Amino acid sequence: MESLLRHMVELTGQRDHNLLDVAIISALQEMVGASQVRMMDIFRTGDEALVRARAWITNGTVTTIDESTADHRNDTPLTHYPVLLECIAHQGGRVEEIGSDGETILWVPIWQNDIATACLQITGTTTVAPAALHVMEGILSVYRNYQNLLDYSERDSLTGLLNRRTFDEKFSRMASSQTVPDSHALPNVDRRHPNDVEGQWLAVVDIDHFKRVNDQFGHLYGDEVLILVANLLRSSFRTQDLVFRFGGEEFVILLRSVSLNDASSAFERLRANIEEHYFPQLGTITVSIGFVSINSSTPVVILGHADQALYYGKSNGRNQVCFYDELVRRGQLHSEVINDHVEFFFDN
Repeated sequence: MESLLRHMVELTGQRDHNLLDVAIISALQEMVGASQVRMMDIFRTGDEALVRARAWITNGTVTTIDESTADHRNDTPLTHYPVLLECIAHQGGRVEEIGSDGETILWVPIWQNDIATACLQITGTTTVAPAALHVMEGILSVYRNYQNLLDYSERDSLTGLLNRRTFDEKFSRMASSQTVPDSHALPNVDRRHPNDVEGQWLAVVDIDHFKRVNDQFGHLYGDEVLILVANLLRSSFRTQDLVFRFGGEEFVILLRSVSLNDASSAFERLRANIEEHYFPQLGTITVSIGFVSINSSTPVVILGHADQALYYGKSNGRNQVCFYDELVRRGQLHSEVINDHVEFFFDN
């Protein structure tokens, strides 16, 4: 009972989704004596349902996708887990199977509004006892309720993406995790091409001519377009990358630990995915994207740079990806810093 109360206190004391995931998988691992517990996202891209691990604990070691330096974009089709797939199809609460190595796997879908948005994979050498299952269900009910409270405060009610209110905290956390290599300790770093050095990136995405969509089809259909674009944004990036709706038709992406070439490719891939997607009644739409590297500047300055790159693209044909530093280098944009806080921008 003391252990259970301790875990309940830890669950309800969290103010962050990652820490909430860590609290629930730690509680379940200790309660059932599992060798591994994984929290996995379930999402769709096109007509395909995919599964992506976001937090896991193995033999007492906890890892979250936010902390991992590896690229975990190797999404797995849900069809690779037929027992879980059948459980979800029948709106089940849990299902057990024996893995290929003889271990017992307990699948527990996490439901939100009749949609399985995540699942737990609990792996151990023995079947979970009925008494432990009963307690586990109670803890999961608390987890779901608390997750809904966090989502209500952190997420945009229309698209389900992170909202603007959460941006400053997420940006500060990403910026503080950025490390600058010591060129004396790592002389080989200087030999790498700048485009190959990993960094953090911010992009602003804006739907081209979105006002025409609202004017021609109405705001309800405009909302449907925003939801579809949000789904394309969500499926185009890794779990450790963050996607925000800033309001209207504008979105912001925080992309972590990739090179300039990879960042540019990711944003270009997003642009192409949206252009190639068929929107009912409307046909096709396009987006313009401006992006910038995240450095020691304030969020206001970084956003200002990305906005300038975005609006350069919109003023010069739309449906393109523009990198702020490249535009400045070419002389196509010029910025003048005033007292280190406010910048005025000029489009040459």
